Amino acid sequence: MMGSAYEKGLIPDRGMIGRRNTISDVAGVTVGHVTLSKPDKGLQTGVTVIRPHGGNVFSEPVPAMIYVGNGYGKFIGLSQVMELGELETPIAITNTLSAPEAASGLIDWTLQHNGEARSVNPVVGEINDGKVNAIRERQVRPQHIIEALNAATAEVAEGNVGAGAGGEAYGWKGGVGSSSRVVRLGGKQTTVGVLTVINIPGRFAPRGFRVTASPTVKSNGVAHGSIIMVVATDAPVGPRNLGRMASRSLLGVARTGSVMPNGSGDYAIAFRAQGCPRSDQPSFELSGDDIPNSAMDPLFEAVVAASEEAVLNAMVAAETVITSVGQLERYPFPSSAKAY
Repeated sequence: MMGSAYEKGLIPDRGMIGRRNTISDVAGVTVGHVTLSKPDKGLQTGVTVIRPHGGNVFSEPVPAMIYVGNGYGKFIGLSQVMELGELETPIAITNTLSAPEAASGLIDWTLQHNGEARSVNPVVGEINDGKVNAIRERQVRPQHIIEALNAATAEVAEGNVGAGAGGEAYGWKGGVGSSSRVVRLGGKQTTVGVLTVINIPGRFAPRGFRVTASPTVKSNGVAHGSIIMVVATDAPVGPRNLGRMASRSLLGVARTGSVMPNGSGDYAIAFRAQGCPRSDQPSFELSGDDIPNSAMDPLFEAVVAASEEAVLNAMVAAETVITSVGQLERYPFPSSAKAY
């Protein structure tokens, strides 16, 4: 990895970060990737999965909520999460035309581990990586989701990996990025982690850094793209305030230049990394709590800061990609830069 966004002067004020500076600083959260890359065949795509905890998410779902910034996308499972406020499968992210296969993989995984399941709500986000990937070939298979789930660890790879293999960022190479922040609430330490898969249209305009280069490959004039933001926390928040946290993640994206144009699918999902018994079971007992609205500001600040850095970390970690379909160059970051 070519340093971090902070080391290059892209983050003027970092605050307190977690040990890894990734979403996995929230205890129990793991991430897995499967990358499919054969540039001469136009294959540059993959899958990324986020596991909220190491147990069975179907039998121990987590509180969750989704926020839609601009809904030009295909976010599978959205309505049930928004209705019930809980997540019952890991989260998968892949390319636009492979979202059904990703959902199938999540269903297969869940049925394998839950012999009595008769209904599963797979949650899948997507980006359109067709600029460098032969997306119509639909090379992602359900088995790739299962491979990524089995490979999930607390070590989060960034850049041209998984669902970010073919991602774009403001005309440059995008990909997967992550970051975390640690805050104190009521005298206790709590963590917020963010993972993003970026395919952002628009103009790169980060705070504290003068952009002097222009992409070699010009846009076709149509602002199409997507960004998927995944926010995790161990703070005692319920679905309503998780939705408020999810919405703030897109403020972090805006700090890098995005205005969520008409053709962009901008989705954020936030969850609390603490499983609860299924609410549709007779033995269910209400558990968990939600902090007062007036105490949310430190969490909002953490989400915005971690989201901004996650986007920039994705760009810093990215490498130039040239395939038979097209090319995306890595932004020519200098070895270091001073914030101003």
